[in-house]
Amino acid sequence: MADKTWNTAITQVKPNELRLRGYRIDELMAKSGFAETVWLTWMGELPKPEWTPLIESMLVASVDHGHTPPSAFSARIATSTGASISQAVAAGTLSINASHGGAIEGCMKALARGVKMIKEDGLDHAAAAAKLIGDLKAEGKRMPGFGHRVHTCDPRTVRFRELAKDAGVYGDHLKLTDAIEELFKAKGRELPLNVDGAVAAVLCELGVDSTIGNAFFILPRVVGLVAHFAEERQREKVMRRIDQAAAEYDGPEPRDIGERS
Repeated sequence: MADKTWNTAITQVKPNELRLRGYRIDELMAKSGFAETVWLTWMGELPKPEWTPLIESMLVASVDHGHTPPSAFSARIATSTGASISQAVAAGTLSINASHGGAIEGCMKALARGVKMIKEDGLDHAAAAAKLIGDLKAEGKRMPGFGHRVHTCDPRTVRFRELAKDAGVYGDHLKLTDAIEELFKAKGRELPLNVDGAVAAVLCELGVDSTIGNAFFILPRVVGLVAHFAEERQREKVMRRIDQAAAEYDGPEPRDIGERS
């Protein structure tokens, strides 16, 4: 008779005991933050302490980018039809793809390809950048993770670079993004590293497999989708004709995080 058992190494459930990757969840509740627990769940081990601020930043950076991205717009449209919170969030999540929020995986693969040129072919970062971009162009592909429809210098990318240096993980992948940016500038093209590309480079430095790279956008964006669902449900009429360009911000004025009482 064939063996019908299969294995899982994620969570162990026993009466009155619940362990995630071997750690008691009730102990993680008291001693581990959300970012550390996400890392533990996905990667199997708790992150190095110096990595935690960097991981936290990845889960904060992509929370929301206004009402115009396809994910937020899809969630609002679904909500307007009377969809439940799970349906609206699912609609928003399903719109995340290679053109919106899904560039992390592709960028990770491209950066890994470039770093391989550095390590195996002996190219410096500038030469590897030129060869990588040239090869992608010859294949009819674009370099994911560069350029933004709104930002010419994404403040999230600037902070990622600072945090990566603080964490001591500013290695070949991040240096390659610097070289690619310089290459584009030299060609007269303003294609700065965007948040997807910055996250991709950081994940490469931390040894994350590219197959789960997009999860670092999807998970935080769910937070924003919930906010759009709630606002649409609470403030707008059902089945309205949603004109993206007609939206006006009426939230809090700019404030500093240090102002909390």
